[in-house]
Amino acid sequence: MKKKLKDKSIIEAKLVLKLYVSGMSSKSMTAIENIKLLCDEHLKGRFELEIIDIYKNPKLASEQHIVFSPSLLKKLPLPQKTLVGTLSDTKKVLKSLGITFEK
Repeated sequence: MKKKLKDKSIIEAKLVLKLYVSGMSSKSMTAIENIKLLCDEHLKGRFELEIIDIYKNPKLASEQHIVFSPSLLKKLPLPQKTLVGTLSDTKKVLKSLGITFEK
C-alpha cells in the first residue's frame, strides 16, 4: 500500500466485497494483504469480505464474468464495480469503492 490516509473515512453503507484470486500466486497474495489492510484501517466493521480462489471455484468466477485475477468485486452498495490488480494504490481503491474522507 502506498500511503496511509489519516482522515476519518465516511461510508454510507456496509460494503460487500469479493476478491477473486488465483491460488497462492504472488499477485494474489499481495492483493489479499492490501485489501485486508485497507479494510482494517478504513472500514472497521463496515465491510464483508469473501476471498474466492478461482482454481477451487471456477464456476463462481464464471458467473461473475471474472476474467482477470486478482479482481475485487464490490457487490454492495450498488452500483457494482470491479477492480483488477494488486490493489496497491490505496487512494484509487478507496475512491473506486466510493469511500470519502472528512478532514
